[in-house]
Amino acid sequence: MSDFVLFERDDSVVTLTLNRAEERNALSTQAQWDEIVACCDRVRADPTVKVVILTGAGSAFSAGGNVKDMRDKKGIAGGAPYTIMRGYQNGIQKIPLALHDLDVPTIAAVNGPAIGAGCDLACMCDIRIASEKARFAESFVKLGIVPGDGGAWLVQRVIGYQRAAELTFTGDTIDAQTALSIGLVAQVVAHDALLEAARALAARIAVNSGPALRMAKRLLRQAQSARLDESLELAAAMQALAHHTPEHDAAVAAFVAQLAQRK
Repeated sequence: MSDFVLFERDDSVVTLTLNRAEERNALSTQAQWDEIVACCDRVRADPTVKVVILTGAGSAFSAGGNVKDMRDKKGIAGGAPYTIMRGYQNGIQKIPLALHDLDVPTIAAVNGPAIGAGCDLACMCDIRIASEKARFAESFVKLGIVPGDGGAWLVQRVIGYQRAAELTFTGDTIDAQTALSIGLVAQVVAHDALLEAARALAARIAVNSGPALRMAKRLLRQAQSARLDESLELAAAMQALAHHTPEHDAAVAAFVAQLAQRK
């Protein structure tokens, strides 16, 4: 791996930091896309991880794609139409699949502009916390292209079709407070307090059972496209497994002990 993504571990919480501040953390190369996917694979293989925080170094969360490559018809924008299509499928489109397949909760700590693919990257996470300096834009149409990395699927699931259509069709940039008002982010905090807020939320999540968190996330993801009867069937199966985990036994014992102390 290169150092495009810094992988840091604090107990059961992993922080992934996009580390190209001088390039505003643009998602430009196959190596960068592969590194994000590899980090997801590393998390998925470690059952002791409970939460992932994704953020950016410097002033931007991610400026999205490389516009100069688009101008010069190189990189992801290079080659014949079929070559470009396959480049997306084998490149940047692997990121939403990898993040979607993570079965631990993910938090985007959006420290600055999240533009184009950067906005979509934030929407790939389960929860978004924004710095007051954050900006968001589903700006592809401004460049005469479409969301090629899953934005059309992702954004409307976060804020609903009508709001997603407005952002997608106008390409407008919105500030953090507007993002909060439409449900794109869960909270807005002072810029210097962003990582503290993200870590505090991660800590509130991480006190819970790891297996239960992973199964709960699977249920939420599956419920986005499943019928009620299908969701109930999966919930019953996962609940049966959860009842036989040591984490469940420990949590119940602690709860009963607390009740006894109150009497």
